[in-house]
Amino acid sequence: MLNNALEYARQNQAGFLEQLKEILAIPTISTLDENNQDMQRGAEWTANKLKSIGMNHVQIMPTGGHPVVYGDWLNAGKDAPTMMIYGHYDVQPVDPIELWKSDPFQAEVRGDNLYARGSSDMKAQVLASIYAVESVLKTGGLKVNIKWLIEGEEEIGSEHLGEFIKKHKGMLKADFCLNPDAGMLGPNEPAIVTGLRGLMYAELRVYGPSKDLHSGGFGGTIHNPAQALAELIAGMHDKKGKVTLPGFYDKVRKISAKERAEFKRLPGNNRKELLKITGAPELWGEPQFMPAERVGGRPTLEINGLLSGFTGQGSKTVLPAWSMAKISCRLVPDQTPEETFKQLKAYLKKSAPKTVKWELIGLHNAGAALTEVDNIGVQALAKAQEKVWGRKPYFAREGGSIGVVVQLQEYVGVDSVLCGFGLPDDGAHSPNEKLHLPTWRKGIESIIHMIHNLSA
Repeated sequence: MLNNALEYARQNQAGFLEQLKEILAIPTISTLDENNQDMQRGAEWTANKLKSIGMNHVQIMPTGGHPVVYGDWLNAGKDAPTMMIYGHYDVQPVDPIELWKSDPFQAEVRGDNLYARGSSDMKAQVLASIYAVESVLKTGGLKVNIKWLIEGEEEIGSEHLGEFIKKHKGMLKADFCLNPDAGMLGPNEPAIVTGLRGLMYAELRVYGPSKDLHSGGFGGTIHNPAQALAELIAGMHDKKGKVTLPGFYDKVRKISAKERAEFKRLPGNNRKELLKITGAPELWGEPQFMPAERVGGRPTLEINGLLSGFTGQGSKTVLPAWSMAKISCRLVPDQTPEETFKQLKAYLKKSAPKTVKWELIGLHNAGAALTEVDNIGVQALAKAQEKVWGRKPYFAREGGSIGVVVQLQEYVGVDSVLCGFGLPDDGAHSPNEKLHLPTWRKGIESIIHMIHNLSA
């Protein structure tokens, strides 16, 4: 049955690719109101695809925002393991459009890569899971119960998913959740993500005069809010990259010797490769930690955006009335977004000069999550990846945040097994996002092997 399922997937590669192009053509940009109808179309396409492969109870379920697609196949029986599969059908905006070499919603194959918005993050990953289940089911070998949870708001922080999960936690009970929204470390470097950092995202506004002023008439007398903001931001790190918020590291869990050995295995420590991928002139950060540790095991504070004064073409000698920064903190286990927000506030109370006023607005939160390596899903996937790629996978703790992982763990008691078949240079969220097709096809086969391992 395993060989039949693998053969089914190989014979249907061309059809799988054409279906992927169909869903990629729907501009499911969740953050833009103008794309709301496209979001509905994306949900309908996904639901119809689940129905077409034989899933039951397929529903497009409302939330306070974009809908969730649910479906299941529970014919394996009560004694068989139940695997939930998570995905999202929404994508990021395409700006700046002029940097795309082809239409972001007309997928184009160039060499081994498929270029389109959502190709790597994460429509292809959702379909890899669907095609794997289809291949096993159509060849009579599905002995695992399946549940699907596919949302439309991941790219805007899964704003309404938590309440949905709370409301439907009985429906979502499972032994674990397969979440292919992570990625590979390289085309021949399979990985399973066992940890994610949390997130605290806030907006800091600094106010000075009641209106923009002539910088010649008032400069040197009125404290420039843009300068005050820059000074506050500069003080949030010391010279070695350590965050200076009071109490920021108090609850940071130490990296164990075993975890450090696993971090040391990761190719993410290769300085030359990191500089090549990022285009940065040099690395930065806490010198006592390896790059992979800084990304997966240490908390951070980053400035994600700045705005103040005149930013148009040419010159305007203005002293701006206000300035703004978007600030995010990536958090590790035992830190919480709520505590970190308070720490940022405490820093501002201590450090902000009396010459300006300030306001801190919380935007998004997500907790950190860890999954044990001996989880049934982790073990089944590890064996599958070793079979397909011919080498043991890396067990990685990733720097990003995925809200659903924490929500499923907290509200339903379901741990997530994170993988994915995107590569570090895929350009997710950037112009010319791509998918490496040979890796994607291996990904489909690895999930087929995983299902077989669970059945056994």
